[in-house]
Amino acid sequence: MLLLMLSAAAVTLSAAPRAYTLKSPDGRLEMRISTDGGICYDVLHEGTLLLEGSQASMTLGDGRLYGGPEMKVRRARKRSVDEAAEAVAYKKSEVREHFNELELECRGGYKVIFRAYDDACAYRFISLSETPFTVIDEQADFRFAEDWYAQIPYINKKWKGSLEDMLVNDFQCTYTRSKLSEWKERWSIMPLLVEGPQGMKVVLTEADLMNYPGMFLYNYRKSGGTTLSGYFAHIPDSTAIGGHNMVQEMVYSRKDHIAGFDGATTFPWRVIVVSSEDRELADSDIVWKLATPAADTDWSWVRPGKVAWEWWNAWNLKGVDFATGVNDETYRHYIDFAAENGIEYVILDEGWAVKYANDLMLEVPDIHLSELVPYAAERGVGIILWAGWWPFAKDMENVCRHYSEMGVKGFKVDFMNRDDQPMVDWFRRAAEMCAKYHLLMDFHGSYKPTGLQRTYPNVVNFEGVHGLEQMKWSDPSVDQVTYDVTIPFIRQVAGPMDYTQGAMRNATRKNYFPVRSEPMSQGTRCRQLAEYVVFESPLNMMCDSPTNYRANQECTDFISAIPTVWDETVALDGKVAESVAMARRSGDVWYVGAMTDWTAREMTLDLGFLPEGEYEMEIFRDGVNAGKIASDYKRVMSSLPSDRRVIVKMAPGGGWVARISAAH
Repeated sequence: MLLLMLSAAAVTLSAAPRAYTLKSPDGRLEMRISTDGGICYDVLHEGTLLLEGSQASMTLGDGRLYGGPEMKVRRARKRSVDEAAEAVAYKKSEVREHFNELELECRGGYKVIFRAYDDACAYRFISLSETPFTVIDEQADFRFAEDWYAQIPYINKKWKGSLEDMLVNDFQCTYTRSKLSEWKERWSIMPLLVEGPQGMKVVLTEADLMNYPGMFLYNYRKSGGTTLSGYFAHIPDSTAIGGHNMVQEMVYSRKDHIAGFDGATTFPWRVIVVSSEDRELADSDIVWKLATPAADTDWSWVRPGKVAWEWWNAWNLKGVDFATGVNDETYRHYIDFAAENGIEYVILDEGWAVKYANDLMLEVPDIHLSELVPYAAERGVGIILWAGWWPFAKDMENVCRHYSEMGVKGFKVDFMNRDDQPMVDWFRRAAEMCAKYHLLMDFHGSYKPTGLQRTYPNVVNFEGVHGLEQMKWSDPSVDQVTYDVTIPFIRQVAGPMDYTQGAMRNATRKNYFPVRSEPMSQGTRCRQLAEYVVFESPLNMMCDSPTNYRANQECTDFISAIPTVWDETVALDGKVAESVAMARRSGDVWYVGAMTDWTAREMTLDLGFLPEGEYEMEIFRDGVNAGKIASDYKRVMSSLPSDRRVIVKMAPGGGWVARISAAH
């Protein structure tokens, strides 16, 4: 870590007052905190009140309250930090961590920490307990000043039971825009966005979730329906293996508390991100900043990259002399394709291990990993294995040791579908175990990221997103195009997304229909290319088949050359649910990607941040007829205009992408 500046000593307030003010380094964001009768805080941005009288507390099993009405502050300290941290497998090589902090040490053996960054504020509790304790509940209220509109990711299943039934879910939620007071009788996952006044946006999420349940949001209609409150799954009591192909742990009853600890512990950050322009959200680092830094050890073995993926097209290939499916011949074909195109990995998704056996040492008769793994290694390709949660979790170290020794490079573990305390702790333990054996981890069937990718850089992706796989079966009423230009400002605030883009079959709005074996994307071909730049994903799937990629080699060449981690990221433009434009740099090469909703759109992108010099651009743009034939595109070579302003034209559901390098 390179230290730029750290304030002289932390300032200890001589007398502990009952009211405190904490401002961001630039002074625009402000928290007003009261401890008179418990924790209560306001959040203001440039003097505009966004959150008012929001309360926070924790109820312990022995009846004690952290932050309750009897709260007494023993000591208050303030400090300022300005430092740069090196990042591993991230969208930037270095991140500036600049914040002001208030620490309240309280009677009863706990602390409350508040932080203010230029783009966010956050708080967390810390228990100093020397004995075991439980947490019965946590009060995390976010009381908005007015009844504003919100983009709400309700749990997306049609549950027939109670709200409790929603706690086991896939976290693949689309957005419903409505006023806060019009909240449905359902839980929402996070991140969640609220549309404040004067174009301001507020995003709620959490960070550094390590051994504690994840937070859902609900509106209990208090304070005029403008208060969103946290809800936490209780610890499972009665469970059984079931669900998808018997690889999930299903919960049938729960205990009376949400968490238990053996002693002192640090709780997650409650995060409030504030922007005056939508584009600022598309380049937020706040969750990464608030996460526990990685151990000071060698992470050079972590190799991000792209993955040739067979499941999207149901292992279908054309023009081969063998029956395709889960067999050695099919995977050798995928390995050869990856080697030909400089693709770092091939994944063996669900099917290679014996179904229902729950034993990852048992391969199906037509798969021989002991032959496929060295075959891939000889061609410079790594193998990643899909695994259901239970067969992986129940024998985690033996599985990791065995396949690491074989030469496998990582796992994509699926169907966790929970974020109660035991499951969240398992995520950390799984990351740690995979790091021990130099294995990458892609958490599928997962809740949103909360910074574990910083703590363990071998964690290279999370699902928790309504990704492109959904287009295999989603009704035409599902609007994936609008979703695509919404998630950069909400879901991506939390961290990387295993979205699985790269479709070569593309459909206009009227021509899309679901088909599992030969699926298509909504929107244009150039949109699929642009998603490799707009979306953050250190382990990035190429979802289509070698057959379709070879038939579209020009696009394949472009995709395969796009990096998956970056040295610099710049959010150029965008508006939630309408459009987005991002620029990212790797070395001395820049990539720029833009996408629109179902409205044809022209954007002027200012690239004035590029260093002096002349540049050439390789551009993929929507073809003249892309509004009727979504696969229509045009590749052009051009020079960057001297004023550094680039006009981007996109068809309905369209995209635009460019590679920009120094002119020769």
